[in-house]
Amino acid sequence: MSLILAPKFFLRIGAGAGISLLSTTSSSSRRGRLANYRRLSSGFEGLRSQLGFLLFQPRASTMDTSAPALSSTLFLDRVGEVVLSLNSTGLSWIPASIDPEETFCCQMMFHSEVETEIRFSDVYAVEFTGLGLINGHNSTEMYRFVVHGFQRGKNSTSPYVLSTYTFGHRDSHACRELFDQINACMKLQVGRPKNLLVFVHPQCGKGNGCKTWEVVAPLFSRAKVTTKVTVTQRAGHAYDILKSSTDRELRSFDGIIAVGGDGLFNEVLNGLLSSRHKAPYPPAPTRLNTTDVKDPLQLHVYEDSKNVRNSLTSHSDIFVETALKGEDREPLLSASESHGLATSEQESFCSDQSTAVSFPNDWLRLGIIPAGSTDAIVISTTGVRDPITSALHIILGKKISLDVAQVVRWKTTPSSIDTPSVRYAASFAGYGFYGDVIKESEKYRWMGPSRYDFTGTKVFLEHRAYEAEIGFLEAKAVDADDETLVSGTHQTRLPRRNPTKRVCLTKCSVCVGPTKSSQTLTNGSSCSSDGHAEDSRWLRSKGRFLSVGAAVISCRNERAPDGLVVDAHLSDGFLHLILVKDCPRPFYLWHLTKLTRRGSNPLDFSFVEHHKTQAFTFVANHDSSVWNLDGELFQACQVTVRACHGLINLFAAGPEA
Repeated sequence: MSLILAPKFFLRIGAGAGISLLSTTSSSSRRGRLANYRRLSSGFEGLRSQLGFLLFQPRASTMDTSAPALSSTLFLDRVGEVVLSLNSTGLSWIPASIDPEETFCCQMMFHSEVETEIRFSDVYAVEFTGLGLINGHNSTEMYRFVVHGFQRGKNSTSPYVLSTYTFGHRDSHACRELFDQINACMKLQVGRPKNLLVFVHPQCGKGNGCKTWEVVAPLFSRAKVTTKVTVTQRAGHAYDILKSSTDRELRSFDGIIAVGGDGLFNEVLNGLLSSRHKAPYPPAPTRLNTTDVKDPLQLHVYEDSKNVRNSLTSHSDIFVETALKGEDREPLLSASESHGLATSEQESFCSDQSTAVSFPNDWLRLGIIPAGSTDAIVISTTGVRDPITSALHIILGKKISLDVAQVVRWKTTPSSIDTPSVRYAASFAGYGFYGDVIKESEKYRWMGPSRYDFTGTKVFLEHRAYEAEIGFLEAKAVDADDETLVSGTHQTRLPRRNPTKRVCLTKCSVCVGPTKSSQTLTNGSSCSSDGHAEDSRWLRSKGRFLSVGAAVISCRNERAPDGLVVDAHLSDGFLHLILVKDCPRPFYLWHLTKLTRRGSNPLDFSFVEHHKTQAFTFVANHDSSVWNLDGELFQACQVTVRACHGLINLFAAGPEA
């Protein structure tokens, strides 16, 4: 509302909006305006007594006001004297007094945009800084403590903004006592790490790995988080350290952090899981053609010119879920081996001789501070590519589960005789175009991130298609509003009207709910996690493919704002298998162009198949079979890839709405 108090001034008052005195005469001198303020002081005093509850009422608090609060009068740096209230959820403050002659100053300090509270969940550190200046109306030396926090951005893609609140008191004992009370409340915040192992890639992205760590390192220092930092010297350095580390050494850390891109995180992931993920191998592609299995395997052959689907009878293994209560929901994990994995509570009671680290577990978390070329994992799990935001997620102990793709290589080349080799990917496994781009880019590392644009254009113009056969596990839809199969028979040929896409966000109901993936690969019938029996079958697609991709997560990045699959989830136990068959070059360019446009559907083509599946197999008969696993090269012509549901925990909260 507006009240006219003088011909040249308007006093605008709104609930919680503070006071704003505006002059309509731009040529008025400051001395004249001050005289006007003083003439209005008596009238203002009466108005304040009647509407004071409107003038400086803080914005609606989000904290728990039912909890008992302690109050104390302090000085807030650059603000003045305030009444600070402390309860179990956070701090809030209001001006202690109002001088009518300092109305202009007050309205500036307590404008609606100024924060007047902070929750402990948004505080990452509290420091006692001792005697020093408190800036205000009259700068003076006081005993001080500093509350370090952050403010969330205006939208979900905005990074966190650091904020600092310095409070002062003339009495040292009173200041220290209040600081100790705040510190005691901070210690009640659960899940925050104390010791971290950090790997820094100095040459990642544009060579900013060390600079990125220098930016965020003070945050960890303020939060009293101990960090053991290793700057990697060569490719595979982090992998070798983690693989050779003893389980006792790993248990001394609350988490492992990669300061770099998706490639360094993949190195950390494989170093951890290579010898610690205890699970049986999924079936080799050759087993899908044996005759000792009773269930049929339906073969879909796609002729390049006609796109005709033919059904042939073969045989396959299928998934069966172990129904033991209290087990971690690890897909394809046999019942006998599942009993051998202890939970974090059970592990805490183990003797020193049995402190083996295994996955999945509840206590060890991985983290990424983005400094790479793409940083798809960070953007897909936090919604923003910002080192400060990622560092705060780590310090605050945020935690989400993340699916991981296990890639088992059975053959490197068609003629080779290999023992099975296992690799893991957290975001993407790609073949054809995706593998060729990574392979070519290794020749141009001196170009930095721009090498991907150069080699991508080069590989696109070459337009190579590869003969291959893919087998994938069909799974029935569980949601009542889903009329199609989750995987298997769905081909993206025509645009679908009003498609229902459940995008993965913070506290996603799909990820926190029971998994729909199965746990054991064996002969028999499939039983979903909700107890309903269902038949599953392996299906096959054979032909010439420009690319074969398996997205574990959405794979969002700055070039592809919606990622490869906009509704891929972080922890639902499924892979998104994308098969792009041989097609004219302009059509493939159209498909790639749609990946760069928000809101478009890059899978809406007759030459693109999209299958949501728990596992798939791949067989090619040429020697130059190269895969792209999170940006890392992996040569294999015969693989089985499966989704490991919630295999690791990540310092993140998921993209915000």
